[in-house]
Amino acid sequence: MARRARGTSAGLDRASIAVAAVGLVDRDGLERFGVRRLADELGVDPMSIYHHVKGKAALLDAVCEVVLAEVRIAPEDGPEDGPEGWQTIARRTAHAYRDMAHRHPRVFPLLADRAQTSAPALVALERLVAAMRDAGVPEQVVADTPSVLFGFLNGHLLARTSAEVHGAAAVPDLDADAYPALAELAPQMADFGSEAEFDRMLDTVLMGVAQAG
Repeated sequence: MARRARGTSAGLDRASIAVAAVGLVDRDGLERFGVRRLADELGVDPMSIYHHVKGKAALLDAVCEVVLAEVRIAPEDGPEDGPEGWQTIARRTAHAYRDMAHRHPRVFPLLADRAQTSAPALVALERLVAAMRDAGVPEQVVADTPSVLFGFLNGHLLARTSAEVHGAAAVPDLDADAYPALAELAPQMADFGSEAEFDRMLDTVLMGVAQAG
């Protein structure tokens, strides 16, 4: 693609640049991502990108915002009121987050590596903690829950999406003589990466939060 001259906007703005960056990372991975490669993809001079996004760190933040904006809960998903409404919100948010991670497995490591303080991230957290406070959950439990929930989600989904991207074995073959207990449990891990596994582990996390409250 022919490159436009320096300073030519080519109709660019922060949003369109971020969407293009997501597409590039989805295709080629974070290891190969850079402003110059993105500029080549868009057919512009790199300075045209810097006019809208102030450096690579800001560009990566914009990429995170694009994919986090996909984590939405539709009103038609059902009611969220009642004393356990916060758990419904947590489950729906967790599933939307999982769906996003599997749509963008090469982008997802950014979400675990970088602090997420954009509006899409904070809107989701505000909805959850407001519901928890309305339900009378102790304030310290409410304050801890985002870290507990997203600590689980990021760790779990990093492992699953990494296996997806790199084609790694879900459950390694284990030497039954050296690791007899783990080897006996291997059949229980056969659904690695499945929605059933995700729900089972999410249940454990939310049960712990509910008991703490």
